[in-house]
Amino acid sequence: MLIKALRIGLGQLIVFLDFISRPRKLQRTAAAQASVEQAAASLALYQFHACPFCVKTRRTLHKLNVPVALRDAKHNAQDRQALLEQGGKIQVPCLRIEENGQSTWLYDSKAIGAYLNQRFAAN
Repeated sequence: MLIKALRIGLGQLIVFLDFISRPRKLQRTAAAQASVEQAAASLALYQFHACPFCVKTRRTLHKLNVPVALRDAKHNAQDRQALLEQGGKIQVPCLRIEENGQSTWLYDSKAIGAYLNQRFAAN
């Protein structure tokens, strides 16, 4: 019970520190941002709210100004089941990428960050 309380407390601390130290969003022209939003419509991030690796991934999304649908794989049974059945395992963060009618499930915060930076960072 003490360990669970400690874990919850640390998770909330991580979320709070993320909130107060959040990086500045990337600024784009309205047309460029609209293009990013259209491309991001095919993405979804499966995550746990207080997971440090998920926080890292959400910070990358915030910094790049990419609005991605967030799926709660911890508290939402449908999202958790979709992650297990379609992605193959319950591991977060996981980015679902829909392209050409096919889904790709990208695990690991470093791989997700690299993908997002390559696809959405300003050149």
